[in-house]
Amino acid sequence: MTTTEMRERAEEVIARCRRLATFSEDQIGTRRTFLSSPMRDCHREIACWLEPLGLPVRLDAAGNLRASYPAAQSAAPKLLFGSHLDTVPNAGAYDGVLGVVLAVSLLEALHGWRLPFGIEIVGFSEEEGVRFGTPFIGSRALVGTLDAEVLKVQDGGRISVQKAIEDFGLNPAEIPQARLSDDYFGYIEFHIEQGPVLEELGLPLAAVQSIAGQSRLEFIFLGRSNHAGTTPMHLRYDAVAAAAEWISAVEQLARSVTGLVATVGKIEAKPGATNVIAGETRLTLDVRHGSDEIRIRAVKDLVEQAQQIAGRRRLTAQWKTLLRQPAVAMDPFLVSEIERAIAKTGAAPHGMVSGAGHDAMILAEKIPAAMIFLRTPGGISHDPAESVAVQDVEMAIECGLHLLDQLAASRIIRERICRA
Repeated sequence: MTTTEMRERAEEVIARCRRLATFSEDQIGTRRTFLSSPMRDCHREIACWLEPLGLPVRLDAAGNLRASYPAAQSAAPKLLFGSHLDTVPNAGAYDGVLGVVLAVSLLEALHGWRLPFGIEIVGFSEEEGVRFGTPFIGSRALVGTLDAEVLKVQDGGRISVQKAIEDFGLNPAEIPQARLSDDYFGYIEFHIEQGPVLEELGLPLAAVQSIAGQSRLEFIFLGRSNHAGTTPMHLRYDAVAAAAEWISAVEQLARSVTGLVATVGKIEAKPGATNVIAGETRLTLDVRHGSDEIRIRAVKDLVEQAQQIAGRRRLTAQWKTLLRQPAVAMDPFLVSEIERAIAKTGAAPHGMVSGAGHDAMILAEKIPAAMIFLRTPGGISHDPAESVAVQDVEMAIECGLHLLDQLAASRIIRERICRA
């Protein structure tokens, strides 16, 4: 493509993302949750883009939009491109949907050219976990882990996942048919970084090497409530003061370990009165790192520090684990091919760990998976101010086309195709 054509295609990608952002459950802002009414509009719009390519769009029983671009020969294996179409409340226009829209643009840029493998696009029905508090409903269907227990989960209106599927006109009994067959040799996901790292480095793209493991815990510091005006400082059992000391320790530890992030995101003090010393403080802790060993060691350290702080202040500390998600490595071969493709655009290749979870971590359970991050201006995501730069989208399209060429010529891919 010429420079002008590349710019026009990138501008169209951005316009399409912004168009999809208008399909919302809210009159102001974007909110599109699992199989809500605006999801039908989203599906219809994407189907219109694919119609000129002769690609029919179908929905599987989990509500995932799927479309297949044929290979040069019949019965050839497939490469999967995708991301999610649902959003958080008050969302931006690019998280998730950009990966689907870029995949459509890549197929358009092929102008009918057939590769040694087929390409399938998937727009996942759910990744964020907003409606049911359970994330990755869409991608779990493709790997066969969308089970009966998930189908029983209810939203705030007491509608179950199963009922939501039925209300959308789909048949939950057909969910096993959504599972990927053995003829898929890889999954690629374009996604905005959702953070400031690439902007700080002055880089447009990155190859994701792994998706960080995550631990979530709840801590409780138990002291003794008492009158704020009559209790001397040395006779207090202040649960908030203990929590504050521990929060500082959390930050210090995270700053001292490269790649570690730790967040106390929620604090609740009881009884919560201005003139009462808090006898109880509940806090949440979120710890993430690309290495499970480092993450687990950090959690153990922070638990020990909570005990020590509580003991020194004559309080008690309790904790429980809410989530323990292992780190997921991306496929080394696909990562190296993405880095090669980035270099061909003229940008410096860069590898990084994703601190956020993505559908790629679910797909990696079944097939080789990899991700390409685009720079996020200001590091802003999950907010209407979320944006992308048109020149970065241009480079993403160019990177994707180089990647397809490389995979088509790759001996390793030919071997994977033969094994499949």
